Formats: sequence, structure tokens, C-alpha cells
Amino acid sequence: MVDSHCHLAGHEFAGDLDAVVERARAAGLRGALVILAADADEELARWPLVQRAWPEVRAAVGIHPHQAAAFAGDPAAAGRLLAQRIDTVPGVVGVGEIGLDYHYDFAPRDVQQAVFEAQLAVAADRRLPVVIHTREAEDDTLRILRGAHGVTTTGVFHCFSGDAEAMERALATGYLVSVPGIVTFPKAEALRAAMARAPQDRVLVETDSPYLAPVPLRGRRNEPANVVRVVETLAGLWHTTPEAVSRQVSDNFHRLFGA
Repeated sequence: MVDSHCHLAGHEFAGDLDAVVERARAAGLRGALVILAADADEELARWPLVQRAWPEVRAAVGIHPHQAAAFAGDPAAAGRLLAQRIDTVPGVVGVGEIGLDYHYDFAPRDVQQAVFEAQLAVAADRRLPVVIHTREAEDDTLRILRGAHGVTTTGVFHCFSGDAEAMERALATGYLVSVPGIVTFPKAEALRAAMARAPQDRVLVETDSPYLAPVPLRGRRNEPANVVRVVETLAGLWHTTPEAVSRQVSDNFHRLFGA
């Protein structure tokens, strides 16, 4: 199986990265997609260490909407920085995580949208799939992804936690949805109901490590090995085996990212 979204180059894993990778491999993971912030030099500097510890991992790079305010005076600069990172950071197979976050509104919404659009244009030009972050911004996210600005991309809605209606809206863009450990939470009935009816060839699994540890590990640092909990939950919802789910979501990942 593959963890389709984790932050292994973050400082949270600097002290025991080798042990984290060993546990992931022991759990049956063949790889992971590591999310890198295009504007975070320290994180990018740790990426080669992750590659050495786990050569099978690949990366997506992008500017998170929380950081969009830094480009308020020149949103196109976000696209230029992203393109430069794609050209110089090894192992990049996707753009992200990028998108809109209206929950925190750390950047003005018009700036977030402009920075998002600039990065989507780069992804389209480079023919790279996109990893979408959207929080309380679904209408604008979907409007932009539907090509309102002449950009056509493919990719995945990271950390999908919506209901069946939200899932249908997301899938209508042609994107996939990636299921996090939230699916194991007791109050996530609507998400589980959505996943029970999801087209199995349009689903990925993720941890979003170090965040969102699944039941029964909530409150601890999350790590890629715990994606097994998500796979097991999907197996129950799909009335199949964890092995079958693992094969399906791995095939989906490789089809999308070519990695």
C-alpha cells in the first residue's frame, strides 16, 4: 500500500526518521507521497534525508494557502517559485498541497485564489497531478478546478472528510478523493457512509502525518504505518479484505502519479 499524503520532511520526524520508515515497511507500505512546502527551505533541505531513508518515496511540492499572503503583491511569483522547485527538487511527481482555506483565512481570499490559480497553471503546463487542500472553501475550489480560468488539471482532494454529496461534487471534477484517519473517528458516520458508496477506483488513503492519528491512536503523532487503519476501515465498508483494498488504492495511486 501507499500513504498518499504525509509530511515526513517535517521537523516532527527529524529525530527518528529511520525508525518511522522501518515501521512503515513492516506494516506493508511500499512507498509514500511526501508533501513539501515550496517556500520552506528547512523542509526542502530535509527531503534528501527522507529519500536516503526511504528511496521509494516521491514528493509533491507547492505553496499552502496559509502562506499565500507572502505573494499578495505578485501572485504570479508563487507560480515562478513552484516551477523553480519542480526543476530542482528531485523526485517530484505532483503539485501540492495547494488550494483554499477559509477556516483560518491566514491570507485574503482573493489572494489565496490568485496563488492557487498560478500554481494550477504550472501544474497544467508540467502535466503534473495536483494535491488539493480545501477547507470551508469548496464552492470556490470547485469553480476554479472546473476550468473557469482556462486551466485543466487532474489530481486528488487530500484529507477528504465530507459527506456523500460533497464526494459526488469532488469526483465530478475528475479528481480522486483521499481518505485520512478521520474515517475511523466515532463521529465520522457521514464520511463512512460516503466511502461505502465511493467508486473504488477513485479513492486513495493517507495519514497526513504527523496529524490526524486514527483510532485508537488519537492524540499521538501520526506516521505512515498507521495508514493500515484506514485500509482496514475501508475493507469493512467495502465488504472485502484489507489486502484487496491495499491493491486497489495502490493501483489508483500509481495510475494518478505514475510513481
